[in-house]
Amino acid sequence: MTDNGPYVFARQPLLVVISGPAAAGKDALIQRMQELNGRFHFVVTATDRAPRPGEVDGVDYYFVSTAEFNRMIHDDELIEHAIVYGQHKGVPKQHVREALASGLDVLMRLDVQGAEAVRQLIPQAVLIFLTPGSEAELVQRLHERGHDTPEQIERRLATAREEMERVAEFDYVVVNEDGKLDRAVEDVFAIIRAEHCRVKPRAVIL
Repeated sequence: MTDNGPYVFARQPLLVVISGPAAAGKDALIQRMQELNGRFHFVVTATDRAPRPGEVDGVDYYFVSTAEFNRMIHDDELIEHAIVYGQHKGVPKQHVREALASGLDVLMRLDVQGAEAVRQLIPQAVLIFLTPGSEAELVQRLHERGHDTPEQIERRLATAREEMERVAEFDYVVVNEDGKLDRAVEDVFAIIRAEHCRVKPRAVIL
């Protein structure tokens, strides 16, 4: 603080986790945030599944072999890792460290299991649960995605119901209703702004 200036606290970069059930709209929300505001770093998750049509390595996921993923686990290179619907997913530590060191807020997209693992390792993380407006919306989105079999859709829906029971373990919940993506995006931006106004900032230690 200077004699004539206001009290100014050092800005601490946030680690923000966007989570929620399959088809909640996590990818669409993050893409829209990137279009509107580039002042954060999106951490890409590593996975051993095959890319879906239109997915780009290093943008949507880091696509690696199962052997390479197992090596990353063995060498303790991942913040968290889990098997989700039979596929390995995990977040590289070094990417998060580099982003935080740059002073940018760090944004991560994780399944509910991964978000809870991050909370255990990094209690200062901001966990946001993204949910559709209703179960009917969720069912419709699962069908519209077009890359799941009926059996896979039923399994994802059953998992989503279980995940909804764990929303109280998160810091915030944001509803992503059909046709109202920008409202959900603004809610997330509002959460980030509010977190930066905390008297006691969340200083991430990793």
